[in-house]
Amino acid sequence: MSDTTDLLTTPLHALHLELGARMVPFAGYSMPVQYKSGLIAEHKQVRESAGLFDVSHMGQLQLIGEGAAAALETLMPVDVQGLGVDKQRYGLLLTDEGTIIDDLMFVNRGDHLFLIVNGACKAGDIAHMQARIGTRCQVKPLPDQALLALQGPQAVTALQRLVPGVQALVFMTGGAFTWQGTPLYITRSGYTGEDGFEISVPAAQAEALARAVLAQPEVKPIGLGARNSLRLEAGLCLYGNDIDTTTTPIEAGLNWAIQKVRRSGGARAGGFAGADAVLGQLDGTHKLERQRIALVAKERVPVREPAVLENLDGQSIGQVTSGLLSPTLDKAIAMAYVKPGYATVGTELFAMVRGKPVPMVVVATPFVPTRYHR
Repeated sequence: MSDTTDLLTTPLHALHLELGARMVPFAGYSMPVQYKSGLIAEHKQVRESAGLFDVSHMGQLQLIGEGAAAALETLMPVDVQGLGVDKQRYGLLLTDEGTIIDDLMFVNRGDHLFLIVNGACKAGDIAHMQARIGTRCQVKPLPDQALLALQGPQAVTALQRLVPGVQALVFMTGGAFTWQGTPLYITRSGYTGEDGFEISVPAAQAEALARAVLAQPEVKPIGLGARNSLRLEAGLCLYGNDIDTTTTPIEAGLNWAIQKVRRSGGARAGGFAGADAVLGQLDGTHKLERQRIALVAKERVPVREPAVLENLDGQSIGQVTSGLLSPTLDKAIAMAYVKPGYATVGTELFAMVRGKPVPMVVVATPFVPTRYHR
């Protein structure tokens, strides 16, 4: 078991140890990287049935006040004001230069906005919001809430036994529920490409709820290792690897996350941090220096970050940001940034692995088809 002295722990820490998890440092927390069955078995469990993830290291907060939606739009290139009640959306906090501070999920809860941010970024995100929009709305962290993610095609079968009514939710919607008197807020979402749910639960009741979910025959515990392999197969960015404060949304291929109303010519165009840079890249008036791509290797050789990419002439043209041997495809897959001329699907490149070139080809994402319940 790894040394996790001086790390923070989630409310499920004792349960992880009881289940034989291998704990590792992650985002300042002691987190389970895998359980006894191992990464491959856990990955397949989520693809075939259902798996429970502890994601309580992530940050949860509320933005409260009539001006909350308009205020948040000054920080993100996203339509916040047009989001319906109990609807969820993906968002990007941007620097004044248009690069990505963090990616997040937010829900319109009616009387407030509910946000979930990345664990390693949460302190900075909250400070950023308080500094930028704290006079326009209340920025209220929720440190006493835990977060569980139940993912996989059988997730709905398992969860509806405990929380009747969740089956009515569709992808990127949420609702307030109770379990044995405990208030829950559940969204039908996740980061695996599979159907599933994220459950915000008071920390004091998190272990009891996790035990109840794990008692369902479809469900097994899943660690960070499979969480990473699942999200990569779904073609989803990992903050700190594929996006960070050196990348813009357009370089990252996240154009889809910028709704028409916030784009040039839209009713609320611009007005967000870094708008000139981001909209310039989106319109093509600002040149892109690099683009995120997806790659599949022609040989069964794992290609991991930060492998250098070369063109057919041996010139360095990019770098891998995430890569592994896909458990579902049994092929090496990766995401990377390359010069724009090499981003077309079908382009052949070479990844340098231990000094040897591994042939790869640019493909479309996701690597494995998603199965969201729409």
